[in-house]
Amino acid sequence: MRESDTKDLTLLGNQGTSYNYEYNPDILETFENQHTENDYFVKFNIPEFTSLCPLTGQPDFATIYISYLPNVNMVESKSLKLYLVSFRNHGGYHEDCANTIMKDLIELMDPKYIEVWAKFTPRGGISIDPYCNYGKPHTVYEEMARDRMFTHDMYPEKIDNR
Repeated sequence: MRESDTKDLTLLGNQGTSYNYEYNPDILETFENQHTENDYFVKFNIPEFTSLCPLTGQPDFATIYISYLPNVNMVESKSLKLYLVSFRNHGGYHEDCANTIMKDLIELMDPKYIEVWAKFTPRGGISIDPYCNYGKPHTVYEEMARDRMFTHDMYPEKIDNR
C-alpha cells in the first residue's frame, strides 16, 4: 500500500485504538484497489466472532468467512476487525448478522462480488451456518452469485465439533 493510499485511514497504525462493543458500521474504512484491472478474491477468516441472541441475551460464537472481488475500494482490515468487534453486544439472529455484514460491506465498497458465510457453534445441539452473497447487477458477477448460491454447500463438510 502506497503512503498516498493511506492518508484517509485513521485506524491503521493508531496505537490509541478504542473498542466499541455496540454495532457500528461507521468504523469501516477503505483504501483504493491498486489492481482494478484484475479479478481476484480477498478472503477474511474471522474465528472469534461474537454476538448476542436477541431473545435470551446468550452469547453466540462463530467463524465468519468473507470473500470478495474488489472493485475500486477495498476494506481496511483493522477497521473490519473493529467493526466485527462492535457486534459483541448486538442482539441479532445468525442470519441477520451474516446479511448485515454483507450489506454494510456492499455499501462501503461496492464490490464486484461478495459472500459471507457464518459458521456458528452449536447451541441446543444445532449449529446454524447462514450463507449470503451478492454480485453486481447486470454483470457476470450477478450470474456468478446465482451460480455460487445454487451450488453452495453441495458437498457439506464433515462433522468437526467446531
